[in-house]
Amino acid sequence: RKPMIFRQLFDSTSFSYTYLIAAGRGGEALIIDPVLDKVERYIQLLDELDLRLVKALDSHLHADHITGLGALRDRTKCITVMGEESGVDVVSMRVADGDRIAIEGIGLDVIHTPGHTADSYCFRMDDRVFTGDTLFIRGTGRTDFGNGDPAQQYDSIFNKLLTLPGETLVYPGHDYKGDTVSTIAEEKAFNPRLQVASVEEYVDIMNNLDLPDPKMMDVAVPANMKVGYSQDEIEAEGLSLRCEVAKEMIGQPDLVMVDLRDKDERARHGVIPGSVHAPYPSLDENVRPGGLLHELATATGKRLVFYCAYGERSAMAVKTAQEAGLANICHLKGGIDEWKKANGPLAGGGAA
Repeated sequence: RKPMIFRQLFDSTSFSYTYLIAAGRGGEALIIDPVLDKVERYIQLLDELDLRLVKALDSHLHADHITGLGALRDRTKCITVMGEESGVDVVSMRVADGDRIAIEGIGLDVIHTPGHTADSYCFRMDDRVFTGDTLFIRGTGRTDFGNGDPAQQYDSIFNKLLTLPGETLVYPGHDYKGDTVSTIAEEKAFNPRLQVASVEEYVDIMNNLDLPDPKMMDVAVPANMKVGYSQDEIEAEGLSLRCEVAKEMIGQPDLVMVDLRDKDERARHGVIPGSVHAPYPSLDENVRPGGLLHELATATGKRLVFYCAYGERSAMAVKTAQEAGLANICHLKGGIDEWKKANGPLAGGGAA
């Protein structure tokens, strides 16, 4: 078994930590909280370690740096991931409490931890937890902007994070003192903000910190709201199918709906009846000669309609399929999100 790859990368401007994780060299990778200014470094590292970036996660909407999600997606065609509560224009995949984010050989359990922001999430993997801006080493994330709420943060920390085994390693989203890692037991014992007897006491501390706004806040927040892949280009080429039209075409023998989502997303939100499942991370091999989608498109002459959660992965899939020489392809505009609004038929999952 190849040794796991785990890299903790630092941005000295925003004191942010970014985490790159893979089960081993030559496989799939994910990245947590990438910073735009460091994207070239991430790409270089991915190349050096022979890794393929499959998923890029943000723990919440950042106010102190511009996210690298959009740039990484454009460079690597990776899936962008954020929590359901995020107001970001469009990300490929949205997660909720209790979900699991998986790549080859690696799984992260998703924990919704509102308080710093309403869309704050932590990600737990085996012996460690990535705490974003919820829990720091000997500190906690501020709660005075971005729909922050100190009572919610108390609940997130005391009733979710601090219930993890004491030896669980804590990897935060920032550190301003040069610390890199802690444990749940250490934070319980030594984090000054956690030595409180009640939620009221915690709220009182957080409401009286009187901190200045993050220097980048006015720039970062608006920029981070707009990381979406534009589906307009695909539409301009006439390769977009609106849900209202697609609904009428379901069941036609010359049409194949291709679901690009992960199995967890399919289980939670349901699938369009009769769909073929071809997960987005395997798209490249699927559209090449010998691949399932290549054979479907060429041998049978059927029209392939890609769909995903919001239309981002499917729009990118149309481009990839075109590059592989496939014709008669299009995507479902707005994905399952729009499909549900249009009352399109669903089987299983969220249809129940």
